[in-house]
Amino acid sequence: MRRMFHQPTRRRIVSFAALGLLASLAIGLFNRKSVSASSTGPSFVEFESGPVRPVAISPDGNTLFSVNIPNGTLEAYSLTSGMPVFQYRVPVGLEPVAVAARTNTEVWVTNQLSDSVSVVTLTGTPHVVRTLLVGDEPRDIVFAGNPVRAFITTAHRGQQRTDPSIASVPGAGDPQMTTPGIPRADVWVFDPSNLGTTMGGTPLTIMSFFTDTPRALAVSPDKNTVYVAGFKTGNQTTTIFQQRICPGFQPYKPCTLPDGTVSPGGNPGPPTDSIGEPAPEVGLIVKYNNSDGHWEDELQRVWDNSVRFTLPDTDVFAVDANALTQTAKFAHVGTTLFNMATNPVTGTLYVSNTDAINNVRFEGPGIFGGHTVQGHLAEARITVISGSTVAPRHLNKHIDYTKLAGSAGFDSTAKDHSLSMPLDIAVTADGKTLYVAAFGSSKIGVFDTSSIENDTFNPVTASANYIPVSGGGVSGLVLDQARGLLYAMTRFDNSLKVINLKASQEVAGFPMPNPEPDSVIEGRPMLYDATRFSGNGEAACASCHIFGDMDDLAWDLGNPDNSVTKSPIPINFGNLIPLLIATDLTGLVTPLNGSNNPADFHPMKGPFTTQTLRGLANSGAMHWRGDRSTGFFGTAPFDSNLAFMNFIVAFQSLVGSVYQPSQGQMQSFADFQLQVVPPPNPVRSLDNSLTASQQRGQAFHSGTRPSDGIVSPILDQAFGQSSFTCAGCHVLNSANGQFGTGGNQSFEGIPQVLKIPHLRNLYAKIGMFGDPAVGVDDSATDSGFLGDQIRGFGFRGDGATDTLFRFFNASVFDPTSTVGFPQNNPDGTRRDVEQFMLAFDSDLAPVVGQQVTLTSANAASVGPRIGLLIERASAPFVSKVLNGSVMECDLVAQVVQNGRVLGFLYDPAAGNFIPADGSPRVSDSALRALAATPGQEVTYTAATPGSGLRVASSH
Repeated sequence: MRRMFHQPTRRRIVSFAALGLLASLAIGLFNRKSVSASSTGPSFVEFESGPVRPVAISPDGNTLFSVNIPNGTLEAYSLTSGMPVFQYRVPVGLEPVAVAARTNTEVWVTNQLSDSVSVVTLTGTPHVVRTLLVGDEPRDIVFAGNPVRAFITTAHRGQQRTDPSIASVPGAGDPQMTTPGIPRADVWVFDPSNLGTTMGGTPLTIMSFFTDTPRALAVSPDKNTVYVAGFKTGNQTTTIFQQRICPGFQPYKPCTLPDGTVSPGGNPGPPTDSIGEPAPEVGLIVKYNNSDGHWEDELQRVWDNSVRFTLPDTDVFAVDANALTQTAKFAHVGTTLFNMATNPVTGTLYVSNTDAINNVRFEGPGIFGGHTVQGHLAEARITVISGSTVAPRHLNKHIDYTKLAGSAGFDSTAKDHSLSMPLDIAVTADGKTLYVAAFGSSKIGVFDTSSIENDTFNPVTASANYIPVSGGGVSGLVLDQARGLLYAMTRFDNSLKVINLKASQEVAGFPMPNPEPDSVIEGRPMLYDATRFSGNGEAACASCHIFGDMDDLAWDLGNPDNSVTKSPIPINFGNLIPLLIATDLTGLVTPLNGSNNPADFHPMKGPFTTQTLRGLANSGAMHWRGDRSTGFFGTAPFDSNLAFMNFIVAFQSLVGSVYQPSQGQMQSFADFQLQVVPPPNPVRSLDNSLTASQQRGQAFHSGTRPSDGIVSPILDQAFGQSSFTCAGCHVLNSANGQFGTGGNQSFEGIPQVLKIPHLRNLYAKIGMFGDPAVGVDDSATDSGFLGDQIRGFGFRGDGATDTLFRFFNASVFDPTSTVGFPQNNPDGTRRDVEQFMLAFDSDLAPVVGQQVTLTSANAASVGPRIGLLIERASAPFVSKVLNGSVMECDLVAQVVQNGRVLGFLYDPAAGNFIPADGSPRVSDSALRALAATPGQEVTYTAATPGSGLRVASSH
């Protein structure tokens, strides 16, 4: 299917027409009835993976490559005629986010959801010749060193990390998720000329770095140094437990804590909202001051006595590509690091990033509270690293953050000069010009490198050189200076754009096939577009919800200028709370919710960690308290759509928009975001089984022993249910889409009533270790000082609890004869439940996305994995987002036949594979036998249930 270029004003029409034709052909070619058991789920599942390095060019400059994230394919374009001409499409893994050309005839692609790397040969019929299995969520890939090695970033977790086939590889093995002080950023290093015959390839080593999950890589001009960057690396902030803050909102009145140390005073306040309603006592975010070596709050009070760790904030690392050793590390580069590039002449490193302002309290106008983060959430930056010097450069230094949107003196033209969410970077061969993709601005920033390095640029004048790009979501850049062109990926419309460098103008666009429904495409800009939806052009919902997920920080987004609202949500122990208050048995030294009214949502809620926007559809009300259950569009206790719609007020009070979105725009946003699903759990075994410890934890979670409350038939009769099992609060019902939350709130002996949260992503919150002993966790001892750690925020709403084990030591779970953890070895059960929580059930089975490629040389090692994939494609699974009862996956196989890649869909009922071209079915053994011939390597992919028809025809 050759695509001629079209004018930028044309949009997705061509690609969607083609997609519709493909879908019609696929349905006609497949015997749908015979595969109904594996194809009842949705044909597409949205994950919203962030593009990393989505475009690349071959070493000879004649072929352009781009990943098609939603379609799971690699797209290739010939450049020999002067303008890209579509050549071919190669199916790779699920959610491909980066591509790199090793040679003119070999391309590698990282597949974030598949935890794999596709090695694609361009010789003969382009196809995948090998699939490398790596750690969880691989993002970037580069080649460097002599001899050349491949470097791939992954999280420090994932099933392949502990696979026996790589047990002898240095760095492989147990990720030690409950051990303090462990590096959490991995780089898998392979020898491309000798990938080994193990199932998923044999890495030379797995290097680990002392930061959180990594994203970007870069290579020095001489190819001897690789730079590794963490992704959401933090900014040396943490939350002080509310119980470590003196009561009474007296900030300059110190008090002695139970451990004998001194707290510098009470919460800075104000003690009420603007109409005098008393605020709850809450925790406090503090930031480490590198100048004086202390943890300090906004009043510069020192909180060292209440922090039991240090945060070195190392963000970027240099690696000797030949010796495979770390040679340098760089701290304080940014809070969220996106991409990197080196100057090809000087070797200077440029890092696109944002720096969060989460140590400043409150959203809203900031009148009664005296300050606000409205419109000033995270500054867009490029940080310059030269030698040992780390120099952040604010791309939007023209913004006056003191002038809120719509206020006197506000500059409505500031957004015209702003760049939001800077991603990919490209630097010209002479090292003089830098291009940066502004994902949230529909622009490409253009700068003299010297002006960035010396911080002499003026955004107001520099913006005259910015290049507007249609489609939105500029994410990837690659220069083609020989032709005077710049190629850019635009994610919002899933297209490739061509920029004429001399004219600084978009001249062509190439839409790629896109299986996403229109509702996803139309609603996505609401998350990211800072030009349309913020006053200054920098802030957006994605400033905190990075690619619709977390930023791994806590924020105090109370609004003292608002007033109390009422919760419609049922409260576990709700009828018992008045009795506890009347008899002074709440365990609190301050009034619950500030007023002792359990139904109050006070506007000054205190710090809460950023929650993911993935998996919201069946989780009921939103925010840690569930306070979006009531708001602009109405009130309902369990309506996810209404709760999301009620976020409309945040566009003005937090993002800083001049105008509020329309109801239609908010519905579009909700329609998009409520479709986004979390990835499969990377801790749980691929066969969906549990370890012995996880099984014991699951048994306690789902068992009959109450973990919380008071076992009393009298209280039950008088006040309703007075004790709950773990599952009684944290409901696990996949048919209803409930993975830890039933939608209710609960009182748990802390100063506010919270909504019971889901538990699907607890593994992604690992990295903070060290806590003092406090009232609510009085069963846990003081951890003592634990030294350097990765994160400043952990578990619970405010992120102040370092580990799940400590959370399970909360006094409400204390062992008694009838309730709490068992009296016999309670810590053993706590550890077991912790392990189960890290492997908690999710909307998708763990096998989804997994791949393997069968070659003529690896049948012995790959055979069992193929067997596992077939087994899981035949295993029943229940998930509401997958339309109910399905199989764990749709198994698709792809192999070159008659000069093209042919897809096969496994039919679990018949136990054979159905070709996409309508030819006769083939048996498992016959399909495997094809791989005995070089050039007929068979790649198996565990697609999402219901998508097999589409994936098998995606080429």
